[in-house]
Order: sequence, then structure tokens, then C-alpha cells
Amino acid sequence: MKKSLIAETFNKCKKEKRPALLTYTVAGDDTKNKSLEILKKISESVDIVELGLPFNNPVADGGEIQNSTFRSLKNGMKTKDIFQIVKSYKKFSLARPLIIMTYYNPILQYGEKKFLKDCKKNGVDGLIVVDLPHPENRIFSKECKKYSIDFVQLLSPTTTKERLIKIKHDSHNMCYYISSLSTTGGKFKTSPKKIFNNYKNVKKIYNNKNLVIGFGITEKTISYFKKTDGVVVGSLICKEITKSLNKRQNSVKMVSHIIKKLRKKIL
Repeated sequence: MKKSLIAETFNKCKKEKRPALLTYTVAGDDTKNKSLEILKKISESVDIVELGLPFNNPVADGGEIQNSTFRSLKNGMKTKDIFQIVKSYKKFSLARPLIIMTYYNPILQYGEKKFLKDCKKNGVDGLIVVDLPHPENRIFSKECKKYSIDFVQLLSPTTTKERLIKIKHDSHNMCYYISSLSTTGGKFKTSPKKIFNNYKNVKKIYNNKNLVIGFGITEKTISYFKKTDGVVVGSLICKEITKSLNKRQNSVKMVSHIIKKLRKKIL
């Protein structure tokens, strides 16, 4: 597999001595058009974008992302629609590497090969499948490689060293460390300093991989993770979209504003 845009982006951030900033938004929130506008606008400040494929049983998603998912499904978002958004976004001059984050059921319903072919055709750079853990994801991960799509493995604070080594063997360029045992947006159950120390222990094993950290990252805690390979912010953005809708404000403008503030905190 040739060097991916995701790998190139991490290399660029390392040369600039800073972590990559990754954002998560749900495709179709707050509308299909606004979803694309948000991606374009935040691309001025972020390095990699994650786009969620809405699913009606999101077991790992906290309240804020569930709200975004509900709005998206209410807007009629289907799997094929996310590819339209990706295709349009990838034509944008400031387009960043894009990762689709989803559950396995929508992929299965769509058809694995068809899904991967459409990912490749429309410019998807990576995939996170929340409920497809290792070793069950090994075959799918290999299929992703055939299409030059980075499959992102998930790691948690309870993943044993033995298991970390096994997952590493089957991982691609980027891996995602879940900060704490909670749904997305959950409050830290321990101090950010301890979470960062846990991250460093995993990074020692994953020294040749790009390891990002996510779940529960807020404006107050993000600065603790300046020395990681990358930081993922999702629930905070979904919350901002909800606030914008409640206050009848422009969600594109408000999300862009908070992303710029987050970026300053990790430079």
C-alpha cells in the first residue's frame, strides 16, 4: 500500500512539532448541505476530518453525538448520501484526509465490497468501524488495504499488553486510543495527566504508528495532549451544532469559531 494521505499529514504535523487536530461530525447534520459547508469551513484549521455515518443503534456514542445522529436520520441521510458529501468535499481546494466512522451493520447492509469500492471511488482515506474489534476485523482490514484505505484500530485503557502487540501486527498507519471507558463525550474518570501517561505507555508499543487520542476531549482538557500524535474532538462539535440550532445561529460559523480556539490550545 502506497503512503496514504493520512500518513503524509501526520508527517507534516510532526515536522511542525505539533499534534494533528482531528474532528468528528455526523454526515447530514444539521442538514446535508450544512454538513458539507461545515467540513469545508473547518478545513482551514484541522488536519484530518472524521465523518460519521448515522446509525440508529450507536452503542458507543454519547448524548451529543446521538443528538446529531437523530437530526441526520430525520433529514433522511442514507449510506449513499455520505458518499455524495465525500465526493463534493474532496473537490474542495482545502480538502483534508477523510475518515468515515461507522458501525458494521450499515456496511453489511450496503455490501462490504460495494462499500469499499464506493469509498475508494469517492476519496475516502480511512475507516473506523466501532463495533468490529480485533481479531474479528482482520479480514475486513486486509480488504481495506486492497483499496488503499487505512483501517483504524481502536485501543482502550483495558487493552492488555499482549493484545496491544497482536493488534499492532494487524494495524495500518493510524490507531485510535480511547481515553477512558465511556461513550463519546463522557467526562474523564481520572485526571488528564494520568490519561496522558496511559497514552504514553501504549505509544511505547506503537512507536512506529500514528496514535491519536479521543473521547471526552474538551476545550479545558485538550492542551494536556499537546505531545500526542493527534487529538480527536467530536462531541464538543456536535454540542456546538445543537446550541447553534437552539439559538438560531449559523452552525457553520459557530463550529469554525470553536475549532480555531481548540487549534490554538495545542500549538
